[in-house]
Amino acid sequence: MSSYSEQLKIFAGNAHPELAQDLCDYLGTELVNADVTRFKDGEIGVRTHETVRGSDVFVVQPTSPPVNENLMELLIIIDALRRASARRITAVIPYYGYARQDRKARPRDPITSKLVANLLTQAGARRVLSIDFHAPQIQGFFDIPVDHLYASPIMVDYFKEFDRSDLIAVAPDVGSVKRVRSFAETLNIPMAIIDKRRPKPNVAEVMNVIGEVDGKNVILLDDIIDTAGTITAAAEVLKEKGAKDVYACGTHALFSGPAVERLKKAPITKIVVTNTIAQKEHGLDNLEVLSVAPLVGEAIDRIFKDLSVSVLF
Repeated sequence: MSSYSEQLKIFAGNAHPELAQDLCDYLGTELVNADVTRFKDGEIGVRTHETVRGSDVFVVQPTSPPVNENLMELLIIIDALRRASARRITAVIPYYGYARQDRKARPRDPITSKLVANLLTQAGARRVLSIDFHAPQIQGFFDIPVDHLYASPIMVDYFKEFDRSDLIAVAPDVGSVKRVRSFAETLNIPMAIIDKRRPKPNVAEVMNVIGEVDGKNVILLDDIIDTAGTITAAAEVLKEKGAKDVYACGTHALFSGPAVERLKKAPITKIVVTNTIAQKEHGLDNLEVLSVAPLVGEAIDRIFKDLSVSVLF
């Protein structure tokens, strides 16, 4: 891809500099020369060593754990760029933290996904680019344009090479049915649904499997793998129901708390995730990490050139 003028700039926070560099490689540009540091008391400081006046700046920063640090860093970077007279600031948030509190499920609950949307807008973001919001209605929490991308095409490309004669897509809960149905239709394979209840956060109980998985190779597709309770419990039930190989897929691999140990013990042939969140060495021999850089890079290219982004859906 040809080099850009100085009007497009990619700014990397500390949450995922590797992805920011991959985006620059895809777009044929370079990262903004800047430092995002900490004062002795932990306060965040930003110093940009080149002008961004009049530029279209894309700040790459998933708000993954430590979520509060990364979110605050993103807000301060945006504030610094706004005060430096950037023409437009797009927050590129491959993983949008605080998304799971998107409504009042109980009395006196906060709606943190709306709060974060307000904070980003007040800081100076004029556009948001993200992948697989936990709840699609989060797009409506913003009063600025939101480009909501989907990781399904990346997963579809991965599984296109498989023998699909005995392949079935499984939704790990009712909330993911729409996403999994679209995935299954694209691959032209059947789907099943797991009936799950969640008595409390990060605790999942599988109640029933709706659909025929006996003798099938199963693709379990979810947006977030956090403590891996849902995905591992689902894998065990599917194996009990006669499934052959189980492929656990998640866009956002948080791998919090007991997740890695659970995944090591689970009857899962392959764990397929994307790099919306920076991954360390987990010791999972069956882990496959797919890059979102081409998808996000193409979206940035289209936003910068004022072209349609919907073709990426």
